[in-house]
Amino acid sequence: MITKLISTLVLLMVFCLSIAAQTTKPRARDLGIPFDGTPGKYNAITDVAGVEVGYKTLIEGHGKLVVGKGPVRTGVTAIFPKGKGALDRVFAAWFTLNGNGEMTGTTWVDESGALGSPILITNTHSVGVVRDAVIEWYTKRIKSDDYSGDISLPVVAETWDGFLNDINGFHVKKEHVFEAMENAASGPILEGNVGGGTGMVVHRFKGGTGTSSRKLDTKQGGYTIGALVQANYGSRLLLSVAGVPVGKEITDLLPTPGNGDTDQGSIIVVIATDAPVLPHQLERIVKRVSLGIGVMGGRGGNSSGDIFIAFSTANPEISKVDGLAHLEMLPNERIDPLFEAATAATEEAIVNAMIAAETMEGINGNKVHAIPHDRLIQVMKKYNRIK
Repeated sequence: MITKLISTLVLLMVFCLSIAAQTTKPRARDLGIPFDGTPGKYNAITDVAGVEVGYKTLIEGHGKLVVGKGPVRTGVTAIFPKGKGALDRVFAAWFTLNGNGEMTGTTWVDESGALGSPILITNTHSVGVVRDAVIEWYTKRIKSDDYSGDISLPVVAETWDGFLNDINGFHVKKEHVFEAMENAASGPILEGNVGGGTGMVVHRFKGGTGTSSRKLDTKQGGYTIGALVQANYGSRLLLSVAGVPVGKEITDLLPTPGNGDTDQGSIIVVIATDAPVLPHQLERIVKRVSLGIGVMGGRGGNSSGDIFIAFSTANPEISKVDGLAHLEMLPNERIDPLFEAATAATEEAIVNAMIAAETMEGINGNKVHAIPHDRLIQVMKKYNRIK
């Protein structure tokens, strides 16, 4: 018993040290990269009160691909709009810039204007098992045989990690989904090679998970808007960071073996806000995500799945089933700052994903390099964006 207890404590210490190491990684602002707007406390989607994020990261094996055995470079990301203990709905809307991808549950989001489930992100071939696991997770907590669109039609999105990961090995299991959901928490969150973003590539550098937020000033309502991205898209030549053509300056360190420089891959973006906006306004906000990707150099290429979802944690009475629901709505004439915040938070979240990511080798020795921080800083200085 004592031996098992010691082993458990050792594993817990290793886990905590791993988390601490990852949370202290430099982010884009730590390197001096300038962005518009003021971030929230954590510069993360969790700056929107109530939002929780959890991960399960799967990294196993190396060398030659053996389907079903690895190497494995994948995972699951879970985002709860009001925490894993909440069952109420939030207003929501979604948008696709290019539809070569998947996000389940969006038909009901369109129809109802609301989201009653967490948002899960994984790899392309694991959408089914993740979706089913979310349903099972809830059925074990809700003792009812009644149908519920909120529980039965969860939102699960994907991007392709088959360059590094044994994607046809179906390594994501329901217990991994449960773990990502149970681990969800508020506060600072991990970035880079974590969760569903583990095996991703962005602008031909190592990509993954990134986040950022914006806090509006009191004259604009003091609202917060946050973004979380799973970035796996883009041409190197078109890469731009804070207005600097980085992709034209750092032309080496391409993935090996090379597979061209087209705008291929996908990006999933989740936008959260505490502003009292209705579904049609959230649809307007979520479309502005495209602009944040555009300034980075994304063009929504033919083989790219660029799918975004936004929700508002305001207006708690939308879950009422009797009587009238009393709602608040921000006038359209005051929505421009939210457009700007969504665009800026998306841009910075993508850069944060790149800065946090580490060089990774996957199946058959396929290798994707992290963007070199020192060379990035040199390029930014060359264009007078960093002094």
